[in-house]
Amino acid sequence: MRFMTKSSTNSKTIAGLAATALLAVPLAACGSDDASAEAPEPVAQVDDLTGKTTAVQLDAGFVDALASLKLTPGVVGDAELTKEGAVVFPITGGDVTYYEPGSIDPYVQGEIQHDGSGLSLTAGKTTVELTDFSIDPGTSQLFGDVAVNGKTAAEDAFVFQLDGRTLEPLQSGPGGTAILTGTEVSISEDAAPLLNETFGTDGVKPGLLVGVATITINTK
Repeated sequence: MRFMTKSSTNSKTIAGLAATALLAVPLAACGSDDASAEAPEPVAQVDDLTGKTTAVQLDAGFVDALASLKLTPGVVGDAELTKEGAVVFPITGGDVTYYEPGSIDPYVQGEIQHDGSGLSLTAGKTTVELTDFSIDPGTSQLFGDVAVNGKTAAEDAFVFQLDGRTLEPLQSGPGGTAILTGTEVSISEDAAPLLNETFGTDGVKPGLLVGVATITINTK
């Protein structure tokens, strides 16, 4: 089973899940309509992301689908599973630059890293771990490493598809944070067949809604 990896895409611009709007702070818009003008100045930029989290509220349909397939979800490393059914992954690094929409393509560039945490799926003696997530909003994709029973199956694999069309307006959080919620996270067309093959089923479908993401980052 072959996964598409980061190196097989043309873009290393990362931020899409929600960080696209997370940094849309009310600064003066820059750019020019002159085709001969130089690249526009960014509206907002964080060169070194220093924490907070990406939380995915698991969809009830996803939880029911896992139960019907006798798959048990869990967390890996520093991730947490809350009582409310959200999986929380600490942001460990990256960078984000946000341009005025339409001034440059893609207008969000960078990367959001979640090293040392992940999601697990277990059935019987088989456990699949999806870890070390990195978000690429330029392509609306989330990449991660895949291991089966502790053995690496793929690195930087395309595991989740992101859909930001359901985003809610940007919110300001306490302590100089920005919060954006509403991005839908679904099983990718690459991950579905691997999971089916590993667990001996055909019940994991590409596009299966995993949940809705909320990203909270420090803007200072």
